[in-house]
Amino acid sequence: MDKTVTDLESAVAPIPDGASVMIGGFGSSGIPFGLIDALLAQGATGLTVISNNAGAGETGIAKLLKAGRVAKVICSYPRSPGSIWFEKRYEAGEVALEVVPQGTLAERIRAAGAGLGGFLTPTGYGTLLAEGKETRIIDGRGYVLEAPLPADFALLRADRGDRWGNLSFHATARNFNPVMAMASKHAVAEVRQLSDTPLDPERVVTPGIFVQSVVEYGVRP
Repeated sequence: MDKTVTDLESAVAPIPDGASVMIGGFGSSGIPFGLIDALLAQGATGLTVISNNAGAGETGIAKLLKAGRVAKVICSYPRSPGSIWFEKRYEAGEVALEVVPQGTLAERIRAAGAGLGGFLTPTGYGTLLAEGKETRIIDGRGYVLEAPLPADFALLRADRGDRWGNLSFHATARNFNPVMAMASKHAVAEVRQLSDTPLDPERVVTPGIFVQSVVEYGVRP
């Protein structure tokens, strides 16, 4: 099955208003800047963005916030160095925020992709983050029951891909991208290099079964 699309604009065309969108990356590594710019041009609004952070400066997710396209952010770090647009939108009451500890965020996403009903973690127990959630004491230690976190779409950045949707990543760009592919209904990957022949199975990190479309975008930020 050939999952390639001709351009970034076609790749994000299916994303409607109000969609939940996972966006890969950690810091500036592995962020699908091309797909984010295409989504900005596409015009979808009222989005719930799930990511490690809420963007930095005037790039990436910050562009979506600046344009008023985001209704809610679910992340670990809403304020990165140089980030101003999340703060402005949040203070104006224009965007909602759900803060999730980084490890918990990754595991909630992974749980959704693995079909799990949730998991118990000691992180956040006894804090405001546990309010309204089920808690348990196991062997004298407190735990919080965390729910899986799925999404309608995922925007990913990979180093290499093939037309079947198999992906490999460059170093730390691997970060959140693989689990987000698993946890979304429709994963879109921009890749630095697109191959017409299958990737070496030993180098595949994300199998094509988790990817619905792939587009070549040669610039690696």
